[in-house]
Amino acid sequence: MFEQGKGVVQDYREALKWYEQAAKNGDAWAQINLGRMYEEGRGILTDFQEAAKWYRLAAEQGDPRAQFNLGLMHFEGRGVPLDFREAVKWYRLAALQGDPMAQFNLGLAYGKGHGVVQDKVQSYAWLLLAASQGHQKARVSKENLVADMKPSEITEAEILAREITEKERK
Repeated sequence: MFEQGKGVVQDYREALKWYEQAAKNGDAWAQINLGRMYEEGRGILTDFQEAAKWYRLAAEQGDPRAQFNLGLMHFEGRGVPLDFREAVKWYRLAALQGDPMAQFNLGLAYGKGHGVVQDKVQSYAWLLLAASQGHQKARVSKENLVADMKPSEITEAEILAREITEKERK
């Protein structure tokens, strides 16, 4: 409420106080919000290391938004060492829970061989999953990739995407 000024005067410092209290008690939602406030410098100086700390706590609880954010921080080397493999690890965890941004970034990682062995089939499968959720950049990337793929590779990627979707539902 304080962060957005809903029903009260907007006050980032007050929001930080409440987020921190809940975050220290293990609330993943508060940990994500606290991490975001440190990352964006809302009511406090920007501190990427502190942001990564709070994202990691929520990510380790299985929150896909935190997993994606932590993956992105590793991919860009903000607040944590630049580490494509670590980024892929966190993207994959979020992607397997259906996060379209993580699916897109994982697809790009496979397409470029960042943190994984370059693999067009894996890339297409993850881009297909993100595109199926309306991710526009994934649609474009998928269409660009298909021009360099054999029909058998496309079929294999479509089967892989269905298998991933079935695992998500379990």
